[in-house]
Amino acid sequence: MSLTPEQKKHFRTLGHNLNPIVMVAGNGLSENIQLEVDRALEDHELIKVKFSVGDREVKKQMIRELCAIVEATLVQEIGNIALLYRAAQQPNPKLSNLMR
Repeated sequence: MSLTPEQKKHFRTLGHNLNPIVMVAGNGLSENIQLEVDRALEDHELIKVKFSVGDREVKKQMIRELCAIVEATLVQEIGNIALLYRAAQQPNPKLSNLMR
């Protein structure tokens, strides 16, 4: 899914105050991490994921791989934090970071 520059700017503004929900260590993207990111995206639609990986290229590859697996769009990447977006099938106004 491709986002317009206006959407990306709006999501970056909303994501500024968010804390990382999932933390990925250097041992890779386990099935549990994938399931947790998938659940978090379904609940919140816009989430931050922290990557604790030493190598920059490995981190970028892991972010691309995670986005492909959970079918999310990378909104922004700053340092070790990635801001991911995926529209929920049935958004919950109490949980969604876009509706609060």
